[in-house]
Amino acid sequence: MRHFLTPTVIRAIGQILAVSYPLLALSAGARSIYQLFFKPGVTDFFPPALSAVAAAIYLVATVAFVIRKPWAWWVSVVALTFEMVGVLVVGTLSLVIPEVIGRTVWHDFGIDYGFLPLIQPLLGLVWLFWPDNRRVFFAPGIEQQTPNAP
Repeated sequence: MRHFLTPTVIRAIGQILAVSYPLLALSAGARSIYQLFFKPGVTDFFPPALSAVAAAIYLVATVAFVIRKPWAWWVSVVALTFEMVGVLVVGTLSLVIPEVIGRTVWHDFGIDYGFLPLIQPLLGLVWLFWPDNRRVFFAPGIEQQTPNAP
């Protein structure tokens, strides 16, 4: 049985991440800004603030993916781990106590976004830990080489 994680699959994951992270950063950011500042009748600011946190994490991950330095790799790993924990905690709490969590990017594990917030950090961590990609982040002088770039 062949292993399903091949360089081609990793490259495809990188391409998905290259599109999904900036798109989700823009989408979650716009959602939170609208709900915080422009939507009339908002009385609970927790859900839009949570969406703003998600947008910030997506933006940090996007930038850290592009910068091929060891510190950026670590920032990416921390951001994606935080994102994964956030999606799992908020997703679970939104099922248990939906009145507290409200409608955020991460409620119901990202159902409004096709569960991309749940899948995206897993894909990102797989991509980051792929040996060839990790080598690009940690090898001096090959920052411009992007074999499986997002």
